[in-house]
Amino acid sequence: MPTQTLRVPTPDGQADAFAAYPDGGGRYPAVLMYTDVFGVRPVLEEMARELAGHGYYVLVPNFYYRHGPAPVVELPAFIATKSRPEIFAELVPLLRESVTPEHVLRDAEAYLTFLAGRPEVAEGPVAVTGYCIGAMLALSTAAAHPDRVAAVAGFHPAAVVNEEPDSPHLLIPALAAEVHLGLAEGDMTPEITRTLFAALDAAGARDTCEIYPDTTHGFTMADTEAFSPSGLERHWERLLALLGRTLGKS
Repeated sequence: MPTQTLRVPTPDGQADAFAAYPDGGGRYPAVLMYTDVFGVRPVLEEMARELAGHGYYVLVPNFYYRHGPAPVVELPAFIATKSRPEIFAELVPLLRESVTPEHVLRDAEAYLTFLAGRPEVAEGPVAVTGYCIGAMLALSTAAAHPDRVAAVAGFHPAAVVNEEPDSPHLLIPALAAEVHLGLAEGDMTPEITRTLFAALDAAGARDTCEIYPDTTHGFTMADTEAFSPSGLERHWERLLALLGRTLGKS
């Protein structure tokens, strides 16, 4: 499986990114994959390889790039619950500076433009997927580019319903993409979950949104204690079906 570490030109500099794609010399539908709060690391690279094996060009950008290449803070091979407070103390200030609405939109445009120019990427729409905070970035990207994004998925999403005027759930009416959201049990309060689902229903969005049983926040990430093999398997089933319907692969 060919992989590369690339530099994506943005208005604010060069974003480092990991890319994986099939070994065949062809051109493949593109998937922009946003990471969780911990950023680009081996488990995300392995997930990109897995997805690429199904016939996609997968780009995983480091949204912390303004603070340096990934990883921007030292991460253990296994992110235990007891180590999270110390890691969050380093990451959260960087996250607040990295995912401002202005930065998200500028970066999204840069990532999509970069994908459109890759010789390995087929012409046509792309998909966007994200994990944790990455789900928020995925929704924002899809809403800002309805003519370019055919599918958007988010898993154990964070901050997709908030009190800000640009809360991602308020962007749902702008979506043209088909949507899948896979929530962990306890990811959101019942009230917030109802607000999110109601926004999707009101917009008439083509969506499959569900709470994955017996999961906790972060269930797709094999390098954390939240990891759920059954949750990850369901994630792949839902994601691959979504991509197959919208980008023409199975």
